[in-house]
Amino acid sequence: RRTKIVATLGPASDRPGVLERMIAAGVDVVRLNFSHGSADDHRRRLVEVREIATRLGRSVAALGDLQGPKIRIARFRDGAVDLEEGQAFVLDVALDGEAGDAGRVGCDYKALADDVAPGDRLLLDDGRLVVDVTRVAGSEIHTTVVQGGRLSNNKGINKQGGGLSAPALTDKDKADLATAIDIGVDYLAVSFPRSAADMHEARALLGSAGAEIGLVAKLERAEAVADDATLDGIIEASEAVMVARGDLGVEIGDEALIGTQKRIIKHARSHNRAVITATQMMESMIEAPLPTRAEVFDVANAVLDATDAVMLSAETAAGDFPVETIEAMARVCLGAERERIAQESGHRIHEGFSRIDETIALSAMYAANHLAGVAAIACMTATGYTPLIASRIRSGLPIVGLAHNPVAQRRMALYRGVISLPFDTSEMTAGELNDRALERLVAQGIAEPGDHVILTRGDHMNAHGGT
Repeated sequence: RRTKIVATLGPASDRPGVLERMIAAGVDVVRLNFSHGSADDHRRRLVEVREIATRLGRSVAALGDLQGPKIRIARFRDGAVDLEEGQAFVLDVALDGEAGDAGRVGCDYKALADDVAPGDRLLLDDGRLVVDVTRVAGSEIHTTVVQGGRLSNNKGINKQGGGLSAPALTDKDKADLATAIDIGVDYLAVSFPRSAADMHEARALLGSAGAEIGLVAKLERAEAVADDATLDGIIEASEAVMVARGDLGVEIGDEALIGTQKRIIKHARSHNRAVITATQMMESMIEAPLPTRAEVFDVANAVLDATDAVMLSAETAAGDFPVETIEAMARVCLGAERERIAQESGHRIHEGFSRIDETIALSAMYAANHLAGVAAIACMTATGYTPLIASRIRSGLPIVGLAHNPVAQRRMALYRGVISLPFDTSEMTAGELNDRALERLVAQGIAEPGDHVILTRGDHMNAHGGT
């Protein structure tokens, strides 16, 4: 299987024996969701993941996911209210946080009254309820209910079309970022970035202590995908991006989400960045042992779009069938990858290159795809960059990243089609390298005597940039 699986950890994966079965079933990246749980919960889970992965001989990366400025209503006196179409309803940022009723409710985001104007449409509870702003008076945002329903405590608020000014990194995020460095995550996801500046701020906060942590931009604001320049800026400021279809779909509308997903994946790949497709991919499996046909096609379509990874959220964090969900997702990915379209590539075929390692990586993939008898592409790598570039070209062949650095090894667990293996060259002579590399591939069952293997390496092992 070339497409990687990201699985969120939570109470479901904490059940005895479940985490080991999840990793054995094919999890490549575990997601630690900082919206829930304590620092100790995340530390305990990651220690267990690393121990199991080592025992099973697997490279499993860890993705810490910051909560970001999720804007929410406050709480109702009686826990929930029913809103009817046409009724007046007030969002009052000055109201006591526990005093909500059928006519008004507080809000945890005090600047909301400054960010909205008459005519704006607000979406509550992921778009299940819709209200239109009629006027703003001081702390009160007066609205008319367009689509009613039951509204309960702490539900999210989105503004259709985007435009809320909340910063991407809250005080909680900054504390969680320090925790992420401390427990040793491989990737850190930044929620709701509006532009490249938000990613640069996160990079600065990581500093030298978090220099080896890759940043993932979660694309969930309308502003982030409004034009190609903003999107490309965010992609270039990150190591990977996530198509976060929940909040993004609410802000831009479901009908615009389809093309936007494909555009994000295409742009990420053209900029040599990894991309994760997320949200509700197998949502029904929270409570059912089999996915719906619609979910099967959703996952398969993301695979055919050439996403690096598909992500599970509540399905594995809180669902009844976490292991079965991973097994189902793996089956669907393999089925989609057998289709010819998943193995054909025109990636950058008419473009020039400026980097030697990039030229070599893409040339190796081109040769591998066109020469009969090639079993694999093997890249000796200090950082994982050459396998990343090679993985931008669609292929049916495995790309093997041979790395002495465990951080680089885990980083590669996110890249489509890349198998990352430990390969310590410190005691080897230059003349031994090729033979030892080939022996490693045979031992893993990736190649057999008589196969061709295309091998990329540098003149100076363990040095970055010498491919």
